[in-house]
Amino acid sequence: MNFKLPFFNALLLIAFMSCSDSTSDEFDGANPDAEAKYIKTITVLSAQEGEEATVTVNYDANDRVSSISNGTDSSVFVYNNNELTNISGDGDNLNIEELYDSPYNAFEVGEVTSYDSNGNPKTIAFSQTEYDYENNIEEEVEYTAEITYDANPNPYFYTLEAAGIIDVLDNVDLHLTMNTSSDQVVQARLLFPLNNITGIQYKDENGVLIFELDADYVYNSADYPISGTVVGTDYYENYEGEIETETSIFSANYTYRD
Repeated sequence: MNFKLPFFNALLLIAFMSCSDSTSDEFDGANPDAEAKYIKTITVLSAQEGEEATVTVNYDANDRVSSISNGTDSSVFVYNNNELTNISGDGDNLNIEELYDSPYNAFEVGEVTSYDSNGNPKTIAFSQTEYDYENNIEEEVEYTAEITYDANPNPYFYTLEAAGIIDVLDNVDLHLTMNTSSDQVVQARLLFPLNNITGIQYKDENGVLIFELDADYVYNSADYPISGTVVGTDYYENYEGEIETETSIFSANYTYRD
């Protein structure tokens, strides 16, 4: 399922829900010693299927993000007077839930119910429409996502800043003329992580764990991930009512601009 908020609606919700501090101020507060690093590629390999996908971030002569592509879908960034004015194309290539095949989209449709001490979304409530095969109907199902972080900076922050996204989040009222008929902006989120996500646990309305992502990274001297292993575990009930698991393992490699 693909639940994506239109960029215009996302901006309005950010305007009403955000704290008085800007995204930049909050990031700096959580990461006072962060060094600016700009993603060049992220390569993800599925251990089960042997399939490899590479997300490539391209930059123009002014060091702005010009496009992001995974080899199939691309998002193209358009600027006017050095301000982001439009994003065309498809793709959601910097979303951890998309990168590692999570069946849920908490970071696109959820509502934060608690934050950690750094200001990161800690618990997110969200719902998805799912099909009830037993009763032959569609129903809205409530879930929660519990997110954990390490102390390192969100590795996507400066890349998003180079794409004009952070400026848009910090100056919502100045950007309402953006073409809202374009596809959704990559990583224009209601729920912006300030640190690096290391785990997500998804639970049903009864608090039962149904899926989780667990990431273990190797970092460079600037505390940005250069490689990592991500394990996705699906918990489900078999016909005998017993809980079984199915595990997917991904490896990831990051490169950055010099």
